[in-house]
Amino acid sequence: MKDPFEFEDKNEVIAVVRASAGRRVLGLSSLSLLGLLLIYVAFTQSPALLGQIFLIAVGAAALWLADAMRRATSGSVELTPLMLRDSDGTVIARIEDIVSMDRGVFAFKPSNGFLLKTKAGRGGRQWRPGLWWQLGRRIGIGGMTPGHQTKFMSELLSALMAKRDLS
Repeated sequence: MKDPFEFEDKNEVIAVVRASAGRRVLGLSSLSLLGLLLIYVAFTQSPALLGQIFLIAVGAAALWLADAMRRATSGSVELTPLMLRDSDGTVIARIEDIVSMDRGVFAFKPSNGFLLKTKAGRGGRQWRPGLWWQLGRRIGIGGMTPGHQTKFMSELLSALMAKRDLS
């Protein structure tokens, strides 16, 4: 019987997680509206100069974050037999480097997602708002993503990790 986790093409995408359209629209419109309202209030209500500068800065930050989220959620997270990567080619984690996965309710993970811990090494900080983030050895996948996609990806990832551990 053929092993279902034997892949001829090691770059074959076996699972994809994308931001859902509804959550994307809701998140982007909420952040954009917040930014625009803060800037509007800064100019129309005429608070003290420091208050006005603060409102403009926070409004501009909200608009910047909305744009960063728009760019990030236009992509996807792809699982191949060798790695987890962003659709732009950024390697998020190699299967061989993943130590554990946490999908629990009380885990510090994105909404509808899962948390990975990797071996020491690459580390760093990366963030694709609404899709994935990395803080040192911890990687969170999820956010604006549908639960069924992230659950499917986490199950396949779990099976690939189990196969790796048996080898």
